[in-house]
Amino acid sequence: MKKFVKEFKNFAIKGNMLDMAIGIIIGASFNAIVNTLVKKVIMPPLSLLTEDVHLADKKFVLREATDIKKEVAIGYGELFEVFIDFSIVALTIFLVLKGINRFRDKAENPEDEEVQTPKNIELLSNIEKLMKEQNELLRKSED
Repeated sequence: MKKFVKEFKNFAIKGNMLDMAIGIIIGASFNAIVNTLVKKVIMPPLSLLTEDVHLADKKFVLREATDIKKEVAIGYGELFEVFIDFSIVALTIFLVLKGINRFRDKAENPEDEEVQTPKNIELLSNIEKLMKEQNELLRKSED
């Protein structure tokens, strides 16, 4: 039991749990934004284009409702709305990651003066230059 508690403390202290919690909170907020965007911004013009047909209401009825039995239907309109949600989320995540990667590539380029290069990248770049110079000297001495 002590080992389990120790592992959990290490997990929580190292920031993994905090990173995960922050990601979940931001993801939930982002989900609310996307749902509102789809339902209040994208779907109304689509319903105008389809002569005021709301996609969420579209379904294939397999069995009509009676006094005794409930309706059985396949709600393909809701599926379509969820697919739009997913597409927007995927596109947004792609664009955000593309921007982050572009910034990271700039930051890791030691020759780029616009963005301050992290110290470890700068040191590795200097070591690389020194090794190239050393290899050139060795080649010249062998000739």
